[in-house]
Amino acid sequence: MLIGILSDTHIPDAVMGLPPRLADVFRGVDLILHAGDIFAVSVLDELERLAPVLAARGDSDYLETALDPRVQERHALSVGGVSIWLCHDALYLRHCPGETLPEVVVGGHTHWPAVERRGRQLWVNPGSATYPQYRPRPGTAALLSIDDGRLDAQILSLA
Repeated sequence: MLIGILSDTHIPDAVMGLPPRLADVFRGVDLILHAGDIFAVSVLDELERLAPVLAARGDSDYLETALDPRVQERHALSVGGVSIWLCHDALYLRHCPGETLPEVVVGGHTHWPAVERRGRQLWVNPGSATYPQYRPRPGTAALLSIDDGRLDAQILSLA
């Protein structure tokens, strides 16, 4: 199972569209996860031409985006036998008393990419695909591979 992950596209406020290289990076993925600050539903529609899409509601998402059925505050998924949470600002998940965190936590919000292992958990922040470090230009995305319970995530440049 291969999952494409992106976040913080800010379309059309920061840039007018997704970087052309994103289609190549996500070619062949089974699922796409968008970690919020989408701004325009058309972004999800464009991504859905590549694979099914789920998205987290970002702190700056417009009402139209927030009302799309693909968008939720937090998705809790089981993919390939692996538990995954998708949200916008994953930092708040560290403070969820009484909740058992999943094997993979996907979040965005920071505009800085990171892949980090914390005990048994893998935390993935793809950075921003279109607005890295709050500058309009091609940024980064991530690929998450799930193979027989083994997890691997990598950050890829879209420049």
